[in-house]
Amino acid sequence: MGSALLKRARTYLPEDRLPFVEAALSFAVGAHEGQLRKSGVPYIEHPLATAEYLAELHMDAATLAAGLLHDVMEDCDVPYAELEMKFSGEVASLVDSVTKLSADGSLIPWNPDGTVTLGVEGDHQAQEPALAAARAASMRKMLVAMARDVRVVVIKLADRLHNMLTLKALPPHRQIAIARETLDIYAPLAHRLGMGDLKWRLEDEAFKYLLPRDFRAITRLLSRKRAEREEYIERATKALEEALSAVGLEAEVTGRPKHLYSIYQKIDRYAEQGKKLEEIYDLFALRVIVKSEADCYAALGAIHGTWPPISGQFDDYIATPKDNMYQSLHTTVRGLDNFPLEVQIRTPEMHQISEHGVAAHPIYKEGGKSVDGFEQRMSWLKQLLEIQRETGGDFEWLEEIKTDILQDQVFVYTPAGDVVELPAGATALDFAYKIHTEVGHSCNGAIVNGKLTALNAPLHNGDTVRIRTAKQSKGPKLDWLNPDLGYLRTTSARTKVAQWFRRQARQAQRQQGREFLAKQLRRLHHRKSNEEIAREIGFESANALYEAIGSGQLHAGEVVTRLMSTNPDEETTARVEKPIKSAESTSGTLVMGMSGLLTRDALCCNPVYGDDIVGYLTRNRGVTIHRSLCPNMRSRNRDDPERLVEVAWGHSTNRIPARFRIDAFDRVGLIRDLTSVVGAEQVNIHSLTSNENESDTTCSVTLTVYTTGSKQLSRLFSRLENVKGVFGIVREGLA
Repeated sequence: MGSALLKRARTYLPEDRLPFVEAALSFAVGAHEGQLRKSGVPYIEHPLATAEYLAELHMDAATLAAGLLHDVMEDCDVPYAELEMKFSGEVASLVDSVTKLSADGSLIPWNPDGTVTLGVEGDHQAQEPALAAARAASMRKMLVAMARDVRVVVIKLADRLHNMLTLKALPPHRQIAIARETLDIYAPLAHRLGMGDLKWRLEDEAFKYLLPRDFRAITRLLSRKRAEREEYIERATKALEEALSAVGLEAEVTGRPKHLYSIYQKIDRYAEQGKKLEEIYDLFALRVIVKSEADCYAALGAIHGTWPPISGQFDDYIATPKDNMYQSLHTTVRGLDNFPLEVQIRTPEMHQISEHGVAAHPIYKEGGKSVDGFEQRMSWLKQLLEIQRETGGDFEWLEEIKTDILQDQVFVYTPAGDVVELPAGATALDFAYKIHTEVGHSCNGAIVNGKLTALNAPLHNGDTVRIRTAKQSKGPKLDWLNPDLGYLRTTSARTKVAQWFRRQARQAQRQQGREFLAKQLRRLHHRKSNEEIAREIGFESANALYEAIGSGQLHAGEVVTRLMSTNPDEETTARVEKPIKSAESTSGTLVMGMSGLLTRDALCCNPVYGDDIVGYLTRNRGVTIHRSLCPNMRSRNRDDPERLVEVAWGHSTNRIPARFRIDAFDRVGLIRDLTSVVGAEQVNIHSLTSNENESDTTCSVTLTVYTTGSKQLSRLFSRLENVKGVFGIVREGLA
């Protein structure tokens, strides 16, 4: 056992370090003796697979030993002192850093069947809050340790990869929780560390469990087109090899496979533009590996001489490497048959770093030493420690890490030339709060590259940003916390704004919250009082709801999203139902546990994709789909509860119709401004009517649009309310 690991380690480790790895292997085998994984295989296979992947990365002997021993403290009750005595303080520290914590900070108790003892035994819903708290605490411990030694997270990533490859053995609710954590945290971590190969593998495995229908659909589609893709790549590779050889360049040209999750993301983006998979041709990609940096630029010239480049599709990551050390030239050209073709050009050293990131760096090899610039590129690790000191709760800290650290970054400049690092999509307002909290609170404008720019406009690499502040600041605005308006991208900035509002007098919060809720509720026909609304969404009173909105803890738009339904008289319900559709139709509605039933959408509440929904089983017309908050369902829940069935939205690429009325002061250009906002949201307009009110200077514009669901519709309403002259939006039912 372990011969493959030792064989690989022998290819790069010094001979005198091999006994150290063998000793760790022997200790791990003994410690895990008799333990089985959920799949029934001996538990030792897991730490062995973890160490084998670390050996593929050519990690040092201490890291291989820690990979073999990474579960012995947690699962075998081996104390820290014993590891320190038998191996070294270095190995013991690495093992301790990847060992999970329970919610109270102690080690998680381990059971022979692979479960943990938290909450109510056998009740995963009761256990989940404690497990979530334990995961957050463990993640905080690991990431803080990673800031001091990156090998901690390299071990954890190798551990997570094998867990994802064997996830099938766990129950479905654990599969989803682990896959979500992998996609939200571990894959972005691998990306920030430059470990491209591991990032894609983690994403594809998580994709398989989180969106199984989409995973299977894309797999089938690509399988049908495989022969066509392979034939095209073969022709393009041969043509490029000939072009490079003609100018005297030795190069290795290969097809670069697109990973399933990246294809899914690309298809999703193209779907918003109305394109189908058959119309997406930039799934083709080539990689060119040449001997030197000078050859990279020579190869670029040869490629552009062979196929015309597409304007705006060139990036030089050699002259300006990414912060995760990635270097390559990227270009997109009109290749064979005029199809867009992506080409990456790099040296073998650049390719090694692009695949394995920090794990390929000499500092993490046996006896390796740091080189100039490495610590600077990894400066984002220090931010983990800064956030650790500034943030209290584990959940709040983890959310800030996910949005502010683990996402792609942009680098912008202050007027003095200082570099400021922000997550991709961050705005000038995020920049202001990054400079100083008071600069953010008093911000009333931004000048980007010498031009006055909207505070919610995303920043780009290389932008120079100057913030204008008010002499007498009135503080931040509640609209800044509305995610639909896009003012703040970073969790840290949103937290600072919310804290400002929490410090305001309670009465002022209530008044602000009441006014803001009233403004948002104008878009609905509803017969509920604010007290009823508060109780329905879990608040004791309307005042408590006002305070939550006024303090920034809850946005009124979130309340509206849950209440977006019309409330016609009950006697009209029977005549406003859509024609019957099958459960496998374009509606994408799934009836839990009752496959094959017919479904129809009830127009009394007109549910759209993304709403909370419930099904009502009719006698001979299948299942009628209602919003969960539909008033008609309250009476049916009381009188006929046995006919209510659980339903859920499946994945749907179709658009759902919705109608609403916009009340505004009439002016020249109003219709143009409204339709521009709708178009910018990638929403199709089916019909538009406008009526002038003769008694005053107002008008009503009724729009029927096709949206992807309630989330997009809520965002559209928020944007439309900011159009000059608009004072109300009301959702209407479809006839």
